[in-house]
Amino acid sequence: MALALYDLDNTLLAGDCEYAWCEFLVDTGVLDGDEVRAANERLHGEYLAGTLVIHESVRFQLEPLVEHPPNYLRRWRREFVSSRIEPMITEGAVALVDEHRDAGDDLAIITASNSFVSEPIAERFGIPSLLAVELEHHEHRFTGRVVGTPTFREGKVTRLVEWTQETRRTLEGSYFYSDSHNDLPLLELVDNPVVVDPDPVLSAHAEAREWAVRRLHASG
Repeated sequence: MALALYDLDNTLLAGDCEYAWCEFLVDTGVLDGDEVRAANERLHGEYLAGTLVIHESVRFQLEPLVEHPPNYLRRWRREFVSSRIEPMITEGAVALVDEHRDAGDDLAIITASNSFVSEPIAERFGIPSLLAVELEHHEHRFTGRVVGTPTFREGKVTRLVEWTQETRRTLEGSYFYSDSHNDLPLLELVDNPVVVDPDPVLSAHAEAREWAVRRLHASG
């Protein structure tokens, strides 16, 4: 039984869940429009460019979670998953998860998105383990602080190694699927790196290293 790890945004999803969550909150009137949209676009662009400061992104995503009560947040999240996430789930992504499930492999998502947004998506795919940016709670409210190392770039490696040690898992025979050059540290760690509809930087790395390429959302 091998460990099959999946990135979430633009890998299992044909889109970015935190970006979409912010857009959803603007569209439903929870957040004010122009300024928030501009910040969301800027941070998304920095992620794609490889210049994102993860703690700035987390602070931005945490603002509405800290401000609003849990019952509102859970209701909005249900609506968000139904209206924004379901259209991002492609047949190819479902088939990729089922491929490893049918083989009896151990499935996990490892994502730089926060746990509040990503938890129901992991459940939707039937993936039992989720390594995400963990958010601190106090008396059922988000505090605005992060627990542990954010799962971004080298932080994914740190969290994965901690998790495998805690759960007595092994990376022997492991797979990792990702679209992003931000995930190169983890792609280089696993035994079977697979790039999924890769960005241009990752595509060049994959070609040079002769890594496997999968197309789940894009043609070609």
